[in-house]
Formats: sequence, structure tokens, C-alpha cells
Amino acid sequence: MSWKPIVVGVDASPEAANAAVFTANAARRGATTFHLVHAVPTSERGRYPYTRRDEQIRTRIVAALGNRVPGALAALTVHGGQPAAVLNDAVAARGAELVVLGGKHHSTIGRWLGGSTSVSVARTTLVPLLVTVREPVIGRVLVAVDQSGAARPTLAAAQRYATLFGAELRALSVIEPLPALLDMPQPDAAENYRLLEETVTRDIWPQIRTPGVVTQVRHGPALETILGETAEWRADLLVVGSHGKGSVTRMLVGSVTERLINHLPTSLLVVPAATVELEAGAFSAVNEEET
Repeated sequence: MSWKPIVVGVDASPEAANAAVFTANAARRGATTFHLVHAVPTSERGRYPYTRRDEQIRTRIVAALGNRVPGALAALTVHGGQPAAVLNDAVAARGAELVVLGGKHHSTIGRWLGGSTSVSVARTTLVPLLVTVREPVIGRVLVAVDQSGAARPTLAAAQRYATLFGAELRALSVIEPLPALLDMPQPDAAENYRLLEETVTRDIWPQIRTPGVVTQVRHGPALETILGETAEWRADLLVVGSHGKGSVTRMLVGSVTERLINHLPTSLLVVPAATVELEAGAFSAVNEEET
């Protein structure tokens, strides 16, 4: 299956430059195009659709890239608006299948007040989001799935990207402890684990078509378990699914995906639930190529 264009959000930071370099290399591997996009808040941009300030921004960003990204000036566009909205519009306009951002760490209060661009994009994007750490070299891909319908597109994406980079793939499913319910009979934990492990073995692992993939089932809190496996195996790319939880839930407890974005144990690919059909098609294509 051919690759569609890739959109990368950039500014003048070193993290954005590394993301742009990585994207250019990935696009070359996938025989597709990449597009650098910078968002300027409308209040700072002025009344007109294109201003001298835009040209100054373009010059500054291209200078920050140095000579590391061939054709950067031609690939770079500047748009007015909030970053997530601008990037989503760019994806739609280009028919892109991936958004790339350079990972940055924010303070807890900064995330609570305004949120990072990566989290904002992850909440709204219809295509996978890749948040890079440094300029990654992808040799090991770890995909973490639960026992929901999100497992299929997440596994499909992981296989697709592992194939692109010629990387080793490992799959992990985490079974979390049952929540304690007051004044109610508690289910048998061992029986619950057994049933969920059977579900993973029967329904999840058969969706993997890439030969030689090691599969693991672990018990424990999802975030800590995923972080531990990522560090122990020294994964270069972690692939997870996003369930699109409501804003109230995110504000109160946060999702595992958003906490991973904020921790960034390694480069992270977030596959939104909305890509079920798209990634299922990619999954079928991977299967056809290997058979």
C-alpha cells in the first residue's frame, strides 16, 4: 500500500528541527511527500492572509533547520490559527495520513492551563500522530493494546510503521487490576485475569500478520507497565491507541495516552479510534504484501 503525504508541525525549536529531519527521511522511505506547517495565532498575524511577518517566520524556521531538510523553504507554509486546527486543516488539504511533532516537555501547570500542542492534536486528529524524541532511529517498535476494538487499528499501524523502518516489532497487552467497589461483592481477580488473557489470545494476537512478533500479556497499572516495558526493551517507537475520551474525564484523571505524551518515554505514535477503517485497510495491505 502506497504512503500518503506527511504533515509536520514546525517552529524554530531544536525539537521541531529534529522532527522535520526525521519526517523527510520517512517520506523518502515511503516514496511520498512531506509538508512543513507553522501556525501563528490569528491575533499575532494581522488582518491580511499573508504578511511580512509570515516571511520573517519562514526565514527563521528555515535557518533553524540549517541544511538538514532538502527543499525546506518550498515545503514550508505559514497559517493563522491555533496549532491543532491548522495541522488538522493541513492534513485534510494534503490528504495526509500522518502528523509529526517534535516532543517537548511542559510543566504540570502549563499542561493544565493550556495543554501542549501534542495533546491538543491527539485529542482532535483523524490520522495518527507521531511525537518524536530527538531524531529517532527506529529499530524497535513496541505496540501496546488493550482488549477493546481499538486494538485492531493500533496493531495495523504498528505493523505498517515497523515495515517502513525495517524494525523489530513486539506487542504488549496490559490487564489492569479490577477497581475496588465499596459495599459490593468483589469479582475473583484470578478468574478475571484468566478470561481477559483468553480474550487477548483468541481475538487480539491473531490480528498480527508480521512474522516473528513476540507477544506479551502483563498485569498491572497500564501507564507504569507500559513505561516499564518500553524502558526494559529499549523501544525506539511506542505505538498506542487513543479512545477519544470526553474532556471531563481527561480533566479529572487524564488518559493513559495523554500521560504518555507528557512523559514521552520514547518516540510515540498515537492512533486515533477514528482511523479504524483506514488502518484496517493498511493492515490488510500488510497482510497481502507478506503472503
